[in-house]
Amino acid sequence: MMKAVWLEEFGGPEVLVAADALDPVPGPGQALIEVAFANITFVETMFRASGFGPFETELPMIPGNGVGGVVASVGVEVDEQLIGKRVVASTGGSGGYAERAAVDAAGLVEVPEDLELEDAVALLADGRTAMMLVRKAGLREGERVLVEAAAGGVGTLLVQLARAAGASVVAAAGGACKVEVARGIGVEVAVDYREPGWAERVSEALGAVDVVFDGGGRRRRRIRFQAARPRWPNGPFRDGERRMGEDIGRGRRRARGGVDRPVAAGAGGDASFHRGRFCRGCGRPIAAGDRATVPPGSGG
Repeated sequence: MMKAVWLEEFGGPEVLVAADALDPVPGPGQALIEVAFANITFVETMFRASGFGPFETELPMIPGNGVGGVVASVGVEVDEQLIGKRVVASTGGSGGYAERAAVDAAGLVEVPEDLELEDAVALLADGRTAMMLVRKAGLREGERVLVEAAAGGVGTLLVQLARAAGASVVAAAGGACKVEVARGIGVEVAVDYREPGWAERVSEALGAVDVVFDGGGRRRRRIRFQAARPRWPNGPFRDGERRMGEDIGRGRRRARGGVDRPVAAGAGGDASFHRGRFCRGCGRPIAAGDRATVPPGSGG
């Protein structure tokens, strides 16, 4: 038996109860982790409070979607050399608030010796999202990048990753305190998107931007259209496309005809990026055939 934290009903933190649980056994393709740290995200607290979220489960359950610790054993078809390694991993939505957790071995991330395990766990959720977005965007040295919600968990990492890729970065955040957070991580220009004229400040600093990482959603979409200058796979930017920010609905209908359009992706808290493409089936913004999102509430 092991100790675990159980969720038996939805509500405040007091509904989490420590109790015994059966030891998990790693199945084929799995690894068993002796858990030292479990990360707690906003989405997990929202789920605990209301049952709303991306996790499909029945109560009672052991919550926890991410853990860090040492690999204790592995299932069949898994390299035994993983045993003893310090790792972080996702649990798939549950089971992390426990002394041991069985996880998909293919998703293990080994923690470097010079990084504290607790720091690695803290980076797990937002770091994975930020890395995915940067890789999908294919940032190039010298590109001009706008990061919205730049003081949030994903946003601060996007700023640093974009700068490390050699991009010029403008950070947009909501409120003076969050703007200072963005400045503190070395961004060239930081603007407050609650203030009028913030898009003009972006243009003054960079000109038209090449990539937008959007953690803000639809309320700022029209302004974002004015700042974006996507790379065009099928030819130059045409003057007629510049009017697209004036009528998003019309732009979507025309996009269904198969023409690449400049877009600023994201709606209602999505975190995404764009390089000027719409899905030709549904008209939703995508990038090189892909769209990535993270849950609302993590932005800055």
